[in-house]
Amino acid sequence: QVQLVESGGGSVQAGGSLTLSCTASITNGDTYNMYSLGWIRQAPGKEREGVAAIVPGGGVTDYAESVKGRFTISRVNAKATLYLQMNSLKPEDTAMYYCAAARFRSETWRRVMEYPYWGQGTQVTVSS
Repeated sequence: QVQLVESGGGSVQAGGSLTLSCTASITNGDTYNMYSLGWIRQAPGKEREGVAAIVPGGGVTDYAESVKGRFTISRVNAKATLYLQMNSLKPEDTAMYYCAAARFRSETWRRVMEYPYWGQGTQVTVSS
C-alpha cells in the first residue's frame, strides 16, 4: 500500500509562488527510495497533464515544456516527502495538482501519467 497526501495549495496572484508538498506512507514492505515520483495536474475542462518527475535519488528530473524554468521538483527521502516549487505562476497554471508514485523503472520513470499511486490532490488557483 502506498498512500500519498498533498498539501500547500492555495490562491495566489499571477507572478507569485507556491510550494506544494506530498508526504508518502508505504506499508507494502518497499522503501521510499524505490519509487520515482511526480506531479500531475488537471484544470477544469482540460486533460490531465504530467508536470514533473524525479528519480529515486533525486539527481535527475523531467518537466513538461509548459513549466520548464518556472517549476522545480525535489524530494527529501529521509522525510518521505516530495516538493514542487512553483514560481512565476500564470493563470493557466490553475488546476488540481496530484502527486504520484511508481516503482522505479529506467524505461518508464518519465511517464508520470502512468504511475499507479496518486494522492487526492491539492487545488492551485492563480488569478490575473
